[in-house]
Amino acid sequence: MDDDDLDLEIQAKKQSSILWILLLINAVMFVVEFSAGLIAQSTGLLGDSLDMFADAAVYGIALYAVRRSQLTKANAALLSGILQILLAILVLVDVARRFLFGSDPLFGVMIAIGALALAANMASLLIIRGQREGEVHMRASWIFSQNDVVVNLGVIVGGVLVGLLGSRFPDLIIGFAVALFVVRGGLRIIRDAQEERRKVFGARA
Repeated sequence: MDDDDLDLEIQAKKQSSILWILLLINAVMFVVEFSAGLIAQSTGLLGDSLDMFADAAVYGIALYAVRRSQLTKANAALLSGILQILLAILVLVDVARRFLFGSDPLFGVMIAIGALALAANMASLLIIRGQREGEVHMRASWIFSQNDVVVNLGVIVGGVLVGLLGSRFPDLIIGFAVALFVVRGGLRIIRDAQEERRKVFGARA
């Protein structure tokens, strides 16, 4: 094995370790937030939980791509962006359902679980910050972690407003905003992946 191959192997092992940790964090938080969202009747928490699920799936896809070609990595990032957008649409459907049929969100649960999720995602950001300028599949993972922190803050603010105002509408608004934010992140990842694909095909031409 020459020096270049050794460097690539070391990088691949580092990426795999980071992605496994992030996958575990997001999988656990998906279960916690989804359960809490159902109990608390909170679209904000449900939206955030689906974002966690999407992230966990994305990290799994990225793990698959670690030792594969640049085109495979770009395709993995592209798939992850599409997945995020699809899950955001599910959140929008839930927001519409709760708007039409009503809900009674528990603001205390929203704040507590939102704070827990924020701590988990801040830890994720610290873990992956060294990869923010790395390969496309790792840049996508960095974007997910950034998005999650903003979403968590939104859920906490929504819970505070639900408590102060005694209204379900802050939760619905946060759920709607979370979905749009996830769509924006997904589109950014898709654009990045498509640019990477063009570079690969351009190099082959």
